Amino acid sequence: MRTPRRKRLLAAGTAWAVAAAGAVALSFGLAGSASAGEFLVNGGFETNALNPWTCTGSTGSVVTGHARTGSYALAGAASASDTAQCVQTVAVAPNTTYTLSAYVNGAYVYLGVNGGASTWTPSTGGGYQKLSVSFTTTATQTSATVFTHGWYGQGTYYADDVSLDGPGAPASPSASASPSKSASPSPSASASPSGSPSASASPSSSPSTSSSPTTPPPPGGHALVGYLHASFANGAGYLKMADVPDSWDIIDLAFGEPDSITGGTIHFNRCPATECPGVESDADFKAAIAAKQAKGKKVLLSIGGQNGEVQLTTTAARDNFVNSVSAIIDKWGLDGLDIDFEGHSLSLNTGDTDFKNPTTPVITNLISAVKTLKAKYGAKFQLTMAPETFFVQLGYQYYGSGPWGGQDPRAGAFLPVIYGLRDDLTLLHVQDYNSGSIMGLDNQYHNMGSADFHIAMTDMLLTGFPVAGNTNNVFPALKPSQVAIGMPANSYAGNGYVAPAVVNQALDCLTKGTSCGSYTPRAGKQPNLRGLMTWSINWDNYNGNEFSKNFHNYFG
Repeated sequence: MRTPRRKRLLAAGTAWAVAAAGAVALSFGLAGSASAGEFLVNGGFETNALNPWTCTGSTGSVVTGHARTGSYALAGAASASDTAQCVQTVAVAPNTTYTLSAYVNGAYVYLGVNGGASTWTPSTGGGYQKLSVSFTTTATQTSATVFTHGWYGQGTYYADDVSLDGPGAPASPSASASPSKSASPSPSASASPSGSPSASASPSSSPSTSSSPTTPPPPGGHALVGYLHASFANGAGYLKMADVPDSWDIIDLAFGEPDSITGGTIHFNRCPATECPGVESDADFKAAIAAKQAKGKKVLLSIGGQNGEVQLTTTAARDNFVNSVSAIIDKWGLDGLDIDFEGHSLSLNTGDTDFKNPTTPVITNLISAVKTLKAKYGAKFQLTMAPETFFVQLGYQYYGSGPWGGQDPRAGAFLPVIYGLRDDLTLLHVQDYNSGSIMGLDNQYHNMGSADFHIAMTDMLLTGFPVAGNTNNVFPALKPSQVAIGMPANSYAGNGYVAPAVVNQALDCLTKGTSCGSYTPRAGKQPNLRGLMTWSINWDNYNGNEFSKNFHNYFG
């Protein structure tokens, strides 16, 4: 959840491809469009310059010796903390279908449009591979930002012959401008690098934005959950705890991180004044937390995020985790813990195939540690989780390394943690962003950035599903009051942003059974669905509080 992470990833997508290695390759349906114009400038990089492309930091360059055609190609130097995303913003026509294509060379290279569809290479392939994805603009959309990027730790990728085809006369594109810094990881947020946010697709119908449920709300009422950038700064700007609007019911402090990956000891360092000018004192921060709690708000420590890899491989690490987390909770007077483990924090050992009875130490030690914390603080202890879809819903198809090996052992790895702590779990809010295509219970692939994606992913949690397709091994449904939907606050905060009307369409379908589009929830209407989570409070503030205002307009 922080970019460097950019919450991750545009991330989930890449992992998808890895998970399916040795299994079934995912396919992407591409809508056709009449090719009447080239809308990108310098898509072949033959000017021997990046302009009008812009890349994160200094990760992008134009090089010789790697071109597919001509003399030059784009080189993106992906690192452990940067995917080397390069973008170009172009003028487009409303209600028009465009096809974006490129030839790429490297491990896990992505191609897509901000706030919309994306695709990626499933393997290195040993040479250039063609990627292609189509998207349709909304009724009011006049610009789109396309991107290509690599993946964390995979090294330099190359791209050439990038093209955006569509009907009509192409307009002059302009380079996009980014916020002062890249977005922080959302609960792992894969922040969209620079670029003007593109308009989100509007739903086919216009659901009400002010209607409220006709049945009683879930225990504790509907909840709005957000992450507060408490230990770092980025383009969203620093926000004092006292200035967090009272619209937020659960505030997750991002992030608690480990001293070492396998040591188990967690620290929570507040953002220094050199990075966050105007940051309040520790005393004022603690007093503001108490003031929020006096109004009924909950303030939790979120552990993990993009940079906080935690592997509790030993019982000693487990105990260090318990002791250090307890100390942080006690120091600041917090209400509980949010688990935002990403990256390689959780994976399953070969042969660990039963999510109900896990044997992998990083899984069993985490469950044990959280149960110990719950026992120490009692019923008041709040426990939330913010896994990516790769670690949860992907488990419908793939679990661990699979029966024959070769899959990514992280696939579905959050399922045993959720199951083992189901009686202690306050709220699960999976990150429905920075995700690859995921198969829903209709056995169709769903792509982020649409109401259908949120409906299908949430329905899996409310209905339950056979893990790895095994009907004798079913992950049971969670209570609606334990489920919230994770969404990015704007297009800078993560790929998969949707406009308020699309948020409301998903809520209408899930809670009222209306406006469901192409996916009908198996769980039926669930008015007690708990609410929404977003990465992040800071990005929502940056965006005029659009996300939180819409939440309260909807639920009252």
